Amino acid sequence: MSKQVKNNNTEIVERLISVNKVSKTVKGGKNLSFAALVVVGDKNGKVGFGKGNATEVTDAKNKAFEAAKKAMTKISLKEGRTVHHDIFGRFCSAKVYLRSAPAGTGVIAGGPMRAIFECAGIRDVVAKSVGTSNPYNMVAATFEALKLLTSPKIIAEKRSKEISEIVKRRNLALHNNVEKDKKEVSE
Repeated sequence: MSKQVKNNNTEIVERLISVNKVSKTVKGGKNLSFAALVVVGDKNGKVGFGKGNATEVTDAKNKAFEAAKKAMTKISLKEGRTVHHDIFGRFCSAKVYLRSAPAGTGVIAGGPMRAIFECAGIRDVVAKSVGTSNPYNMVAATFEALKLLTSPKIIAEKRSKEISEIVKRRNLALHNNVEKDKKEVSE
């Protein structure tokens, strides 16, 4: 389920990931409530997730959307379409691997990770989830990985170097790895 909301000239995309029915047994019987997990983003590198609990599904979703909007963070994107480098994220038993992809690849990811990438505006990425399929942990692991992303601009500022020098070195390393792989395949 996807919803788009215009807010101060920026379009925020809201995606519902899961709704859990929770039952608590008390002295007088059972108390039912619902837990919702949602992701919001502006399709331009800003994304967040939130959880909400309430006795009604709509109230739980509204609480989760508000929490997600408050928790939005900015991530740096390469050419506005993919991640800068391969990254690994972990939360509890959920492990996710994110790999940058060439233009035209699309989002190759499943479940909750796909919703996160669509909300963030990542159009080309290859992602793999290992371990649990629990959506709460998968979302948290994906956000841990996205937090670890660094752009060449940030690295250049830390090292007091030019951005072109950092990018040139990265491209040289990538080229050497490709050549090495071609050699191994031909042998």
